[in-house]
Amino acid sequence: MRHPLLERAWELQDQMVADRRYLHQNPELGFELPLTTAYVKKRLAEMGYEVEDICPSGFVAMAGKKTDGKVLLVRADMDALPMAEETDEPFKSQNGAMHSCGHDIHTATLLGAAQLLKEHEDELEGRVKLCFQPAEEPIKGAVEMIEKGVLENPHVDAVFGTHTSIPMKAGAVRLLEGPILASSDIFKVTIHGEGSHGSMPETGVDPVNVAAHVVIALQSIIAREVSALQPVVLTFGSIQAGQAPNIVPSDCVLQGTLRAFDPEVRKFAKGRMEEIIHSTAATFRATAEISYESETPPTVNDPAFTREMQGYMREVVGEDCITEGPRIMGSDDFAYFTEQRPGAMFHCGMGTREEGHLFGLHNPKALFDERSLPAVAAVYANCCIQWLKHNK
Repeated sequence: MRHPLLERAWELQDQMVADRRYLHQNPELGFELPLTTAYVKKRLAEMGYEVEDICPSGFVAMAGKKTDGKVLLVRADMDALPMAEETDEPFKSQNGAMHSCGHDIHTATLLGAAQLLKEHEDELEGRVKLCFQPAEEPIKGAVEMIEKGVLENPHVDAVFGTHTSIPMKAGAVRLLEGPILASSDIFKVTIHGEGSHGSMPETGVDPVNVAAHVVIALQSIIAREVSALQPVVLTFGSIQAGQAPNIVPSDCVLQGTLRAFDPEVRKFAKGRMEEIIHSTAATFRATAEISYESETPPTVNDPAFTREMQGYMREVVGEDCITEGPRIMGSDDFAYFTEQRPGAMFHCGMGTREEGHLFGLHNPKALFDERSLPAVAAVYANCCIQWLKHNK
């Protein structure tokens, strides 16, 4: 026998699929989400919700009538990535952007949960703040919403969210204690040298040579300065300098990310990274500037909150509630919510290789299994109802 909320969620499956496909076919970026926000607000209004704007393309709706209980915030991010879709889906995006991270799934399942919570509103022993957030991909939306007061008026006591996962069995959910996603420091390093003719490099200072030494030297942080028991990833995704093969350029720009689970390890690695960059540049008579596009903390699931939610999730999906498994070195700005309040993020399975899902998140060919939608919506609803019931 299915849990009653899961049974009802399956009855809502067609609507959630329609919601997801509209969002998938109309992806938008950052804080500029006019089609997305209009659609989601319309759907919430159809359910009987009133919407409160928090920031550009960021808003909340409240479920529950009892103002003397606690408040649980449940968040869905809504923005897409600037990449062209390469799937054969009949509802594929055509505008050069794509929901390759599954934010369309996040939003559709929270709309499904909103319907379930509205139907069970009399059972809520407090309130659920349904939070629809922009600009997760540039790691700006959560900070903006927090600064604009999303955790207050009414005061939020705990936070909850989900993220899609490939490969992971469609419809399964995974909730782990402690760090679940890594920090992400997106950095830019500019090496300032001195340009010269390519035939006379001795008359200048070659920033490309310096950059090559910097890239190699920084890997020693991972190999020799951080315990092998502490995961750290340092990746350079872009190195740019010059435009001609016979000219030594004046500058070279490197961009990359540093990721870690432990805040102290993160702090140490960042400090050593900056020391090595400056000292390596000085060794070759160059200088360096370091700046950060974003500095996201790790997402850490509160142990007590997580254990409680695991029980409520298991009521809905049974053994498909996974409490062990790999942690992920990816990041999410939901971390800013868990820094401010106890809470957790769970992963929802979108399909395994055996189920035909060969490409992971942020891939232009990524496919997401819509059979997962009812499980996520029902898990959300049951966790909200039960948490408020047991935390008066």
